[in-house]
Amino acid sequence: MLNFLIYFITGGLFTTLIVAFEQSGQRTLSGLATLIPVFTLVAYFFIGQSKGGVAVGQHAKWVLVGTLVSWVPYMLTIAFLAPRIGSQKAIIVGLVVFFVLSLVYILIANRLGLFQ
Repeated sequence: MLNFLIYFITGGLFTTLIVAFEQSGQRTLSGLATLIPVFTLVAYFFIGQSKGGVAVGQHAKWVLVGTLVSWVPYMLTIAFLAPRIGSQKAIIVGLVVFFVLSLVYILIANRLGLFQ
């Protein structure tokens, strides 16, 4: 249970830093912090400790392909729609795109036994 608390605090710390940098006008630091793959950084550190490098390597391949399939279209959707329909609506549409593509990717990857 203590490990889960540490995971939660670590992820929250990164998120807080990103927002704090942005709000204080330090856009360069905010942008750099945003580009750091926080979730995978934290997760891979702890997965590596508990399951080892092979598990991290397999997961990294899974995430790399999943990023191309779902995250890139998500970001493109937001970049294209935000100036046209506003940021909140664009984020919602982007999340729909992300989750649909993610679910399709997961179903196909699991069915084909990829990255196991």
